[in-house]
Amino acid sequence: MIEFIGGGTLDEASGDALVVGVAEGPAWTPGSQWAADRLAARLSDHLGAADFTGKAGQVAAVPGSDEMPFGSVVFVGLGEDADAETLRRAAGAAGVATMRSATVATTLHQADVPGAAEAVALGFLLGQYRYDDKRSEPKPSVTETLALLGAADADLEQAAAGRVIAEGVMLARDLVNTPAVDKPPVRMAEIAAEIAQRTGMGITVYDEEQCVAEGFGGLLGVNAGATNPPRMVVFEYDPPDPAAFVAVVGKGIVFDSGGLSIKPAAAMETMKTDMSGAAAVFGAMQAIAALELPVRVLGITPLTENMPGGAAVRPGDVLTARNGKTIEVLNTDAEGRLVLADGLSLAAEAEPDMIVDLATLTGACMVALGDKIAGLFGQGDAPDVVAAAAEEAGERVWRLPIPADYRSKIDSDVADMKNTGPRYGGAINAALLLQEFVGDASWAHLDIAGPARASEPEHYVQKGGTGFGVRTLVALARRLAGSGTAT
Repeated sequence: MIEFIGGGTLDEASGDALVVGVAEGPAWTPGSQWAADRLAARLSDHLGAADFTGKAGQVAAVPGSDEMPFGSVVFVGLGEDADAETLRRAAGAAGVATMRSATVATTLHQADVPGAAEAVALGFLLGQYRYDDKRSEPKPSVTETLALLGAADADLEQAAAGRVIAEGVMLARDLVNTPAVDKPPVRMAEIAAEIAQRTGMGITVYDEEQCVAEGFGGLLGVNAGATNPPRMVVFEYDPPDPAAFVAVVGKGIVFDSGGLSIKPAAAMETMKTDMSGAAAVFGAMQAIAALELPVRVLGITPLTENMPGGAAVRPGDVLTARNGKTIEVLNTDAEGRLVLADGLSLAAEAEPDMIVDLATLTGACMVALGDKIAGLFGQGDAPDVVAAAAEEAGERVWRLPIPADYRSKIDSDVADMKNTGPRYGGAINAALLLQEFVGDASWAHLDIAGPARASEPEHYVQKGGTGFGVRTLVALARRLAGSGTAT
């Protein structure tokens, strides 16, 4: 893992690469002005060839000169009015550009932005993330140190927090990117136990017999066609004198074939990622515990495959969830809401101040918001608080309605509800079903079907699992603790 070190001034520093920010214009910052003075006239040729003007997202790598002790200088655009997310993205792009540099120095953290050092550390680490576990010849980053030039102790403390959050995101990314064959529910539960032991959290794992005893009818119904048995994992982080109590629930379908309502072959290609909600809970629980935030957190992940075996649940079957409500299954590919029914019921029983769930739940949400924005639904204060946390974390969400008069769209002729509604408003129909299992709790539902996976790399996001939701949950815990983002 890359070591963050405090560095001296630019005149004292050296390394394989220097990363500096440039405002739009281009307009030099103190670090980029220093580099520009030493690269002299040749700099304009390089920046001109790259059409570099300092716009947010632009990157230009320029070979060093005899006048400076760096092998290259990476100029990253900060746009007109940089904020924490601008810095995360700039640092992520710089991380990609310096993968082959062992020693990197930067002045990005000197930007006049609250939490700048945390943002830079987080973005840089995520930019250098790669999932190489299945490659015969992996090519990991060779970067050993990132020197934060002129850093004070408070900057290094922020960077350390950024590392903790990045490690949570990378854990989630690894879990999402792992092939389904390597992460059956039993293995996921073992990983959860390792996280709990490492961080000192409590954990309860319900095996298949205990799931029957506990009445997890939704989870068991979805699992009925699978060879691998289900697991219900419950983390508990319970620090002394917590400022609040929140329950987070993540959908954990480790592979989704669609069940008997089977998906087309092409639609299954990304279905190892259908446990992204559970992965976000794993990563967030690890980070929250490592940061020792004074908030009690219950982390719940129902884990199963959705397969079309001979015992699979059939269209027309009725399942009874933990809270006693019944669901007619008309489409076995609308399975995420069935396992969440049990997870949310369990969360509601604990009577937390707030419940938040995350799930790659509906393609309809992607139709509405695209693949980079999560849909946000809910009741009480939770949606507003989660929206504020997401903005702070740099993860985009958009509030969608959950109108009471739409509830009739999931009425069943034989049960309390059915698991599908009409074609239009599919994300709302799913949220309305989930609402049946949270009681009167303040509750937020994040439909992360789009941003949970990336089809192309961009700044600190790599192709594949993104770890979306980890940062929002950590920011939420910070807000509930009254500490906010690092400053």
